[in-house]
Amino acid sequence: MSTRKAGEGDALPIESKDDLLSVFERGSKPAERWRIGTEHEKFVYRTSDHRAPSYDEQGGIRDLLMAMTRFGWEPVEENGYVIALAGDDGNVSLEPAGQFELSGAPLENLHQTCAETGRHLRQVQEVGNELGLGFLGLGMWPDKRRDELPIMPKGRYAIMLRHMPRVGSLGLDMMLRTCTIQTNLDYSSEADMVKKFRVSLALQPLATALFANSPFTEGKPNGFLSYRSHIWTDTDAARTGMLPFVFEDGFGFERWADYILDVPMYFAVRDGNYVDLAGQDFRAFMDGKLDALPGERATLGDWNDHISTAFPEVRLKSYLEMRGADGGPWNRICALPAFWVGLLYDDIALDAAWDAVKHWSIEDHHRIREEVPRLGLQAKGPRGRTFQQLGKEILAIAEAGLTRRARLNSSGDSEAIFLAPLFEIVESGKTPAERLLEAYHGRWRGDLSRIYAEESF
Repeated sequence: MSTRKAGEGDALPIESKDDLLSVFERGSKPAERWRIGTEHEKFVYRTSDHRAPSYDEQGGIRDLLMAMTRFGWEPVEENGYVIALAGDDGNVSLEPAGQFELSGAPLENLHQTCAETGRHLRQVQEVGNELGLGFLGLGMWPDKRRDELPIMPKGRYAIMLRHMPRVGSLGLDMMLRTCTIQTNLDYSSEADMVKKFRVSLALQPLATALFANSPFTEGKPNGFLSYRSHIWTDTDAARTGMLPFVFEDGFGFERWADYILDVPMYFAVRDGNYVDLAGQDFRAFMDGKLDALPGERATLGDWNDHISTAFPEVRLKSYLEMRGADGGPWNRICALPAFWVGLLYDDIALDAAWDAVKHWSIEDHHRIREEVPRLGLQAKGPRGRTFQQLGKEILAIAEAGLTRRARLNSSGDSEAIFLAPLFEIVESGKTPAERLLEAYHGRWRGDLSRIYAEESF
């Protein structure tokens, strides 16, 4: 949930469905212009007592943001509060309870992506050491209750916090207690988008298994390997899930727009303020028939805002977002874009990945999505193969795709080097979460505070 940015043409009223589709159509670009965007979140805590700092307290989240300006970041304000930073490496933003996110710049290769990640983590470590703050790379707070967590002063979040309990039991946990790694990738045409969407949606549970890293809730094992992923199953059914229509004949930009139109609204932004429109119909907004904004018709900016309030496992904006992975350490931040770039940015790899999943039924997709958060790599595909076995096949495809891309660093290494952590996971059959559980039951002797020493950046 990155900070809102105004774009060209945002103020233009929507005149027809063609205007809605234009957002997706302008995302089409030739392969030489494809870029890689990586987003990663981390929990912020006080090193003295592991408490989550508030926005306003001395040495808290606001001070963290302001201290980052020494590295050239520019403050972004909302109603007088600094709630984000903008710079050459993208944007730094805040999740609802102060989770600290880098939404990286669109980059040409994964060597640049990993360098960007390294710069960001060095910056937050330098500032954190001065402020007494640490940064934890997990998919969910391992020991915090909701009522122990602060709320950031962003208008969007206030609306969502009120609305979430009306539509699901775990939406507040999604907002306050989870972190993720995401990758944003391009497409060349509507047909290319469709193929990439289908492959990435089918394989999103594999990414969830490989990156599963949230086995604790409020200090104890929760029975899941990716509880973060499970949380999405009871957040808001109107804007989450596996989207069966993506695999149906006729899927494309228009069908996606119809889905987004069916998603109930959260808000609109007027004069810098968020207007609560939770549950309202975007089509009525297009017709100027919302009581809260009498006579006002939706603009392209409103449409872009509304797209950002749908939360399926893969989301289309003017690019495709991969949303299935838990937060994790530096090497897995680099590994997630490597996984998806290897599969989606090489035609041979994309075809091979599609061949691996095209026989899956809608029922298979739903069952797998339900089982993976608990079973991880031991979940089974429709032909009885475990996801550990599937993972070996898919990682080999991704590795070959990255090798063919031939984007080399100064040492002559291809981008495939960033897959190494995932090969280790799939060869062992143990997800990151299972290693944490082994530590908890073993050398930590049930002392979960040890996780701060071993899993912090």
